[in-house]
Amino acid sequence: MSDKSPPPRQSVFIRSVWSNNLESEFDLIRSIIDGFPIISMDTEFPGIVVRPTSPRRGLYVHAEAHYKSLKANVDLLKLIQIGLTLSDVDGNLPDLGTENQFIWEFNFKDFDIANDAHAHDSVELLRRQGIDFEKNRELGIDSVRFAELMMSSGLVLNENVTWVTFHCAYDFGYLVKCLTGELLPDQLTEFLNLVSLFFGDRVYDVKHLMRFCAGLYGGLDRASKELGVKRAIGKSHQAGSDSLLTLDAWLEVKKRLDVYFKAKKCQEKADSWLVRVGKAGPCGNSALDLVFMLDFA
Repeated sequence: MSDKSPPPRQSVFIRSVWSNNLESEFDLIRSIIDGFPIISMDTEFPGIVVRPTSPRRGLYVHAEAHYKSLKANVDLLKLIQIGLTLSDVDGNLPDLGTENQFIWEFNFKDFDIANDAHAHDSVELLRRQGIDFEKNRELGIDSVRFAELMMSSGLVLNENVTWVTFHCAYDFGYLVKCLTGELLPDQLTEFLNLVSLFFGDRVYDVKHLMRFCAGLYGGLDRASKELGVKRAIGKSHQAGSDSLLTLDAWLEVKKRLDVYFKAKKCQEKADSWLVRVGKAGPCGNSALDLVFMLDFA
């Protein structure tokens, strides 16, 4: 993959997806996925209502405890938005035959703010950032239909795509729940197998990769500011906007990781270090079955 900085983000538009244009938008995605196989994603959901209670007694035990918390929350709560940014290996976005660039934001109808469980502060933050819960209920996407179309879109079950995320445990949790139409499995290993099945072996988590970049810490906005990456469109906590910011942060982090690898005299490059189930990280550090995804400390 290229080590270039993100290309200029001019005339970027978010394609808002609702029930009435869901199928046509998936048709578009299906037609371009081969040329834009880098998929950056973000989800918005109604907060966290169950917190882990188990003590920290080793990395894997810690991860198991957090998975129980993740499962409890994802099983109970409902997805609000998914943002997807597709790009080629140089970070260029699809123009769909126009002079503009496009990313996607899927709005779901499942969450009912009046009756469904949620964290009040999280929902109020999403409302302040522009999410219209009433419009979602009236015009939004049914998650079952979304899952049906996603399964044949080329986004999943495709060994040629790469997924880019930021602190992705809950993102993958909600997507696995959506795609299977079932509650999350009881065991962490079963969940990780489903993540690998749907999303493949090429998964980058920018939050995890930041550990190897001096001076990078915190959330997406803080890290992006430190990286010199600007938000091209929209606001924070809007899934489409955050998915593009995640992509651009990843492109910059990859450049810094090449410096890290050279300093460590690793033979691997950032391009070849992918967070894989059961595979080694840079210089032999174990990814330990994607346990990093569940380290929320």
